[in-house]
Amino acid sequence: NKRVLESAHAYRAARGPIDLLRRYPAVGNYHRTVGIVGASLIGRRVMELLRPFDLRVLVHDPYADPGELAALGGESCALDELLRRSDVVSLHAPALPQTHHLLDAAGLALMPDGATLVNTARGSLVDTVALTEELVAGRLHAVLDHTEPEVLPAGSPLYNLPNVLLTPHVAGSLGGELDRLAATAVEELERYALGLDFRYAVDRGRLAYSA
Repeated sequence: NKRVLESAHAYRAARGPIDLLRRYPAVGNYHRTVGIVGASLIGRRVMELLRPFDLRVLVHDPYADPGELAALGGESCALDELLRRSDVVSLHAPALPQTHHLLDAAGLALMPDGATLVNTARGSLVDTVALTEELVAGRLHAVLDHTEPEVLPAGSPLYNLPNVLLTPHVAGSLGGELDRLAATAVEELERYALGLDFRYAVDRGRLAYSA
């Protein structure tokens, strides 16, 4: 939320001093509001990571217990309210029929001017056409590790917009992280063979709304 990429590009272009306070008078996270859409395992981990900072955390998840969210430092609320109040909206919901284009043109229009959308979840959660219009207009900022389609057309303006950080699904497991996944799977099989409880058990009750 400090416009790091923009300031890096500006610094590279200027090759000299930049008046950051004048250029970015409203950046920073002090007393900002972060909206978490989807109290998944990752969504909850993000909430934990945000706890040391002076931030308000809003959460939208129709399956989550408000008391649990409050214990994690989050305030449960409706999606429209979250979008209206949040300076940063971070998506952690699964790809399900009921979450397709969860953020459509109407929802994106609720976000305050200058707000940032972070999607490290699933591209189908967001209406790409509507989001592109908002980003081209310069009203919003976005960090997108997932898009719909997964690889955008070569002519998409999102590749060149200064208010967009676009990455090729790097939030997924890569390199040595794949070795860790394999090792963890083997360890779980060993625990099963020994009659021990799984270390990373899957909650059968959550399968219907997990992806």
